[in-house]
Amino acid sequence: MSKELETPKVTRWARLSLLTGATVWGLIWYPYRALESAGVSGVVSAVLTYLIALIFASFLYFGLLRKTAWRKLDKTLLLGIALASGVCNLGYLLGTLAGEVMRVLLLFYLSPLWTIVLSRLMLGERLSRWGSVVVLLSVAGAITMLWRPGSVLPWPQTFAEWMGLLAGLGFALNNVLSRKAQTISVEIKSLAVFAGVVLVGLIALIQQIVPIAPAAPLGQIGVLPWLQIFLLGLVLLVVNYVVQYGLTHRPANEAIVLFLFELVVAALSAMLLADERLTLQACLGGSMIVLASLLSTRDGTGAH
Repeated sequence: MSKELETPKVTRWARLSLLTGATVWGLIWYPYRALESAGVSGVVSAVLTYLIALIFASFLYFGLLRKTAWRKLDKTLLLGIALASGVCNLGYLLGTLAGEVMRVLLLFYLSPLWTIVLSRLMLGERLSRWGSVVVLLSVAGAITMLWRPGSVLPWPQTFAEWMGLLAGLGFALNNVLSRKAQTISVEIKSLAVFAGVVLVGLIALIQQIVPIAPAAPLGQIGVLPWLQIFLLGLVLLVVNYVVQYGLTHRPANEAIVLFLFELVVAALSAMLLADERLTLQACLGGSMIVLASLLSTRDGTGAH
């Protein structure tokens, strides 16, 4: 890293960028709930907003796209990143729409556990001492959160819980695949993320893979919801730039700590906007999962 990149000013902006990204992701559930109340289902709103982000990003990266040697790109790997990102973002969105925001988010933060497992299977990386601690803490936290009296196994019981777990798994898979795709530029990966959500969303709509709430025909949606969709698409585009800036200029172990601010924002917003409260059992299990995420920074498995 050059001395220019190490200046206090750049460090402050990078940290602010990561905190901004964490804040947006801790609040993003609310406008999507507002859209669902207006008759736009979660899957439809996700497809539309990410499509807007994809279109604008394509214009911004037009020069790069023209210069890209597409024949040399690993298209299978790029498709994997797109699908993993689609599962991650759509799962997170559907989970927070259908259930308790903090419960879904804490289950999402099991991603370091899945990253360790997938890194072992796909990259051949050995499990370190800290990796073992992360695995044990993550599993203990998940069991604590998901266990219910009378249940044989601590499996997710609701659609929202399954979506939270699935989103974390998709995020971990995206991390591992991105680590393999060192020759693919960040810009191309960003486009793959946007395209992936659109693709997975369209598949979910066509195949009816997930339960979709009744929605009004697009032609009957009012002006305000359409304005919300357009603005959300721009927010997704901007926050992607902002987060990439922060990740570029700060170490991964610092980034994951700053990203945990997302939990604070989500907890406060869910309490104030949706009157949600976590039980003592969920808080205990969630604390283990958060601690596991913090410890994963020692092993390089924590990212967002």
